[in-house]
Amino acid sequence: MTATDRSLELINAAAQAAADKLAHDIIAYDVSDVLSITDAFLLASAPSDRQVKSIVDEIEERLNKDLGAKPVRREGDREARWVLLDYVDIVVHVQHSEERVFYALERLWKDCPEIDLPEEAKATRGKAAEHAETTAGEQDGELL
Repeated sequence: MTATDRSLELINAAAQAAADKLAHDIIAYDVSDVLSITDAFLLASAPSDRQVKSIVDEIEERLNKDLGAKPVRREGDREARWVLLDYVDIVVHVQHSEERVFYALERLWKDCPEIDLPEEAKATRGKAAEHAETTAGEQDGELL
């Protein structure tokens, strides 16, 4: 991996903040070998626009408060379906679960090395599928 120590520090703090706000399927990739504009991407998702916004706000607040980092750009905030926080060293993507499936960013970056994240962030893997199954069961009138 060639991501800088600062990039890894930002990624881990952002992943922990996302996990604390119950984000789903948090994963990070070291994209420094294929992109010259940033070192790493963090991907996370949530089942509602409101939760997407909450996750983004927590990441932004935590990185600012704990590491003195502010995003140079924040996009997608109005719709809260796919919010991008650009910290130059890292880019954070928080997507609504439907956008996450449709755009499948993991497929684009699967050849890049995955960055090891805090245990709480790793524990979110598969949560989107779990949530979808539970929701589908509730809509059918049964609880799984």
